[in-house]
Amino acid sequence: MRHQGRITRWKDDQGYGFISPNLGGEEVFLHIKAFKPRQPRPVGDETVTYELVSDASGRPRAAAVAFVNGAGRRTAAGAGGPNRFPLLVVALFFAFCGVLTAAGRLPLILLGFYAFVSLIAFAAYALDKSAARSGGWRTAESTLHLLSLVGGWPGALVAQNRLRHKSRKASFLVAFWATVMLNCGFLGWLLTARGGHVLRMVLGNT
Repeated sequence: MRHQGRITRWKDDQGYGFISPNLGGEEVFLHIKAFKPRQPRPVGDETVTYELVSDASGRPRAAAVAFVNGAGRRTAAGAGGPNRFPLLVVALFFAFCGVLTAAGRLPLILLGFYAFVSLIAFAAYALDKSAARSGGWRTAESTLHLLSLVGGWPGALVAQNRLRHKSRKASFLVAFWATVMLNCGFLGWLLTARGGHVLRMVLGNT
């Protein structure tokens, strides 16, 4: 027997939430793995149908969950769906750094460092999202912010956009953009005479 209700609470970072049945009664636990194949991730407040099962402790939980009346399609294409603006920001940043490298203002190794740390940041986000779905060991938010701060923010931004992970939690995003500004500020300082001198010293150049 299928039931219908509304997702009244959803914690995307942890991959679970609760459904309030339309007919009233106790909230039903909902895990991301309970959705039918090829369903988009919810953002909350969607109407769904589901089968009611019990966990090992006898508590109700939803299974074979599906969106009602295309709610999932609106979720995927609307707020929370990926867009191209973050990708444009990343592309412009690397293009800017590439121009500076070609002009001799930045060493090639620094451009390579940004690319390398960005790949690590993207992988860290992907692993954390996988852990959120499976209930595994999560990556600390402080670790994700540290990766962004040292230069991995382009990869983190792409991960937020394409993986739809850590893209709606306001406190996390405020801290993330703070790391972006700090990193870009430091990069700007490296373009000054003093910063360039320090960078050459670190790299062993005169």
